[in-house]
Amino acid sequence: MFNLMKTAILMAAITALFMAIGAVLGGRSGMMFALTLAVAMNFFSYWFSDKLVLRMYKAQEVDASSAPQFYAIVRDLAQKAGLPMPRVYLINEDAPNAFATGRNPEHAAVAATTGILRVLTEPELRGVMAHELSHVRHRDILISTVSATMAGAISMLANFAMIFGGRDSEGRQVNPVVSILVMLLAPIAASLIQMAISRAREFEADRGGAELSGDPRSLASALQKIQRYAQGIPLETAERHPETAQMMIMNPLSGGGLRTLFSTHPSTEERVERLLAMRP
Repeated sequence: MFNLMKTAILMAAITALFMAIGAVLGGRSGMMFALTLAVAMNFFSYWFSDKLVLRMYKAQEVDASSAPQFYAIVRDLAQKAGLPMPRVYLINEDAPNAFATGRNPEHAAVAATTGILRVLTEPELRGVMAHELSHVRHRDILISTVSATMAGAISMLANFAMIFGGRDSEGRQVNPVVSILVMLLAPIAASLIQMAISRAREFEADRGGAELSGDPRSLASALQKIQRYAQGIPLETAERHPETAQMMIMNPLSGGGLRTLFSTHPSTEERVERLLAMRP
């Protein structure tokens, strides 16, 4: 019930942002156009955002023959969690990271970079995939895929408002200062929505992943390793599509400033501290 409430709040907030930008672009008619677009985007996100994200990262589906150890880890954890077997993907990237996607446990997928398979031990990898399957079990993977898709769309629409300006209901040109404010504030607002939902979700997935794997220390060790490597190895696709960063187990974006301030992930130190406080 709580996850359904979070999803409803997310949809309402995203729709309100779309309508606000639409109002700047074209007054009342622009607002109605943006509302229609928001409904269409929400529909698209629900049914197709997982496929879009996997295609964006050029993820390749694997099975017990092509990636036996990795596939076996996911299969064992899924059985232990009482979940349907998700589709399993590999992303040919050196930066270590992983994510889950899909609209529900029956249509879930988990993906990991080839880099994460190289740098983590088997217990650490089990901890990471248990974290991702915890997202699946808690049914919050839809929230991450929808918010990633919609945040990118909001940024695109805000840039459109900046380039072409806007008009009120009577066709008069909107003050350019207003257009600039919309361009700057709308993506920030979208990021704040993602941040508020995602940080709490990551803590819960850490706890659930530690319980599922039965090894909180290995998950804590994996998070520390991923952070160290991520600081020196950029995840190129995430850099080009920063709205997808909140889907990852670790924030893959380089740099500081606003990216750090509006990070959708809690600090690694706090996550590790909480994990180490759990009983093994």
